Amino acid sequence: MEPKKNTKANVGRNSSLFFAIGLALMLFLTNYAINYKTYDKSDIDIGQLNLDEELEEEIPITEQIQTPPPPPPPPAAPEVIEIVEDEEEVEETVIESTEVDQETEIVEVEEVEVEEVEEDIDVPFSVIENVPIFPGCEKGNNAKKRDCMSKKISQFVNRKFNTELAGDLGLSGRQRIMVIFKIDKTGSVTGVRARAPHPGLEKEAKRVIGLLPKMKPGKQRGKPVNVPYSLPIIFQVQD
Repeated sequence: MEPKKNTKANVGRNSSLFFAIGLALMLFLTNYAINYKTYDKSDIDIGQLNLDEELEEEIPITEQIQTPPPPPPPPAAPEVIEIVEDEEEVEETVIESTEVDQETEIVEVEEVEVEEVEEDIDVPFSVIENVPIFPGCEKGNNAKKRDCMSKKISQFVNRKFNTELAGDLGLSGRQRIMVIFKIDKTGSVTGVRARAPHPGLEKEAKRVIGLLPKMKPGKQRGKPVNVPYSLPIIFQVQD
């Protein structure tokens, strides 16, 4: 008698798969059983909220102070209306027309000359284009005229200055006087200032500078200008 077993059916073919599934299921159940916890219901108190007690809270009554309304503004003063009688004559201002017709004579207006206001400009002696010319220094270029003027002024002051005045004032030793003045646009000496150890020397220095002759004024860009000039006066008082 032949067995009726199907040759294609092999029970042991998926045994490893079934074993793995069973093992994973057993591990899950074991882990769940170990971590499972129970709590006693009597120990749990979540508390109760009594809403009636919260609603019964007493709210203090505050008294509201009402401020009196501000007083009404005073009534405006009535306007004073001046009544003018009909018989009073009112002068009317007549505005004449400025339109010109063909019969109107046209007056010719002469040309108005605008005078230019010249500003007083001070140009230093060392940088001026054309230096002032001292009498006797007309020859040579600008540099030679500058040197000639300085030399002539120094010689003039040395001749006119009274050096014996320092001894009369009780001064001794080396004396230094600083003089500053301007040669204006007309060539005259103006604005003389002096600084010295004694007021008497300052007065003498101003006197001597005031005696300088009139010069030809210095020019800058072809126009006469003021030229400041400084001069030191130094001398020794003999004991």
